Amino acid sequence: MTDTSATPSGSPLPSDELLTAVVAGFEERYGQAPTSLWAAPGRVNFIGEHTDYNDGFVLPFAIDKHTVMAVRERGDRMLRVASSFTDEQVEISLDQLAPDTISGWSAYPLGAIWAAGAFGADLERVQGIELYLVSDIPVGAGLSSSAALESVVALAVNELWGLGFDRQTLAKIGQRSENEVVGAPTGIMDQSAVLLSKPDSAVLLDCRSLDSSVVPLGLHDEELTIVVTDTRVEHEHATGGYAARRASCEKGAAVLGVTTLRDLSRDDLARAEQLLDDETFRRVRHVITENERVLELVKTLRASGAGAVGELLDASHTSMRDDFEISVPELDLAVEVARVHGAVGARMTGGGFGGSAIALIHRSRVESLREAQLAAFAAAGYVTPVVFEVTPSDGASRLPL
Repeated sequence: MTDTSATPSGSPLPSDELLTAVVAGFEERYGQAPTSLWAAPGRVNFIGEHTDYNDGFVLPFAIDKHTVMAVRERGDRMLRVASSFTDEQVEISLDQLAPDTISGWSAYPLGAIWAAGAFGADLERVQGIELYLVSDIPVGAGLSSSAALESVVALAVNELWGLGFDRQTLAKIGQRSENEVVGAPTGIMDQSAVLLSKPDSAVLLDCRSLDSSVVPLGLHDEELTIVVTDTRVEHEHATGGYAARRASCEKGAAVLGVTTLRDLSRDDLARAEQLLDDETFRRVRHVITENERVLELVKTLRASGAGAVGELLDASHTSMRDDFEISVPELDLAVEVARVHGAVGARMTGGGFGGSAIALIHRSRVESLREAQLAAFAAAGYVTPVVFEVTPSDGASRLPL
């Protein structure tokens, strides 16, 4: 059984400001102190975009930005949820918990509890909780603020209620909540990254078998870092282009006679081009080549280090821009500026249609890159981006109170 209660070691913990805010917010809302604290990080996907729901490969890592939750157990069956990001406080009985009784922002925390029951947890024997959430993960930036929220709740109730799930199952619980309660047709990558990551490493996840392995990044030794440019163009997974891209992938797989696009390789591209319309073909080509890039990047990391992976990051962005068509002008500009100012490689990260770009760059160039991004966005008339470093960090955990 995976230990789901360990405190991270050798990894940045949530800031003192977050910890103070979550305790103070809990006491203000509920009139008493919490009995436990929990944290879950956001994530950056190093490479492997829109491959997860195609049973493919992804390589994400957790970052040093967190959702933090304060909890107090109750003596009845009521669930009470509140947060710093809304004035709304939601209260519902465990006996009434169902996808059609949950809506709005509370679908994320309450959906995770419902999904635990859907995975076999006996929720009839447990008592309620009240919780309060704060976060410094930018919402809509493609850094998995939603998966952090689901995962921190799933981790906490798993321990507090003695449910006995391992972390791989907790990731499935978060995904089911996202799919069936929130209504976003996402894969399992985000929750897996939030729950399975280790410091200075990425998680290579096979989204078919759910086998995972920790891949050291070695950024510190090469004096490299990851810079995120949050374009502040917010994206929504529950609506619009994300669902359309997933439908295109399913269409391509059906026409080509395979269960998912994972079953195809570059050798199938000629046949795919003959059988598919141009748009569907390009969607399929992205997934096939992106799976290849994930595995090649891991091989390159192990053989030559992070400084040698730039071409693969660049090619990933080109594929997402041209074949999958999920980039936006702000993301393309962020990637272009990063390349001009010395990045080893750069790409958009996350589901697309907004969100963030990442750049792998030498530490000495971080400040000049930040200034260049701000200047370029201003010159283009875009909203001022938020540019910051992230550190590959540990997964979700219980914190000392």
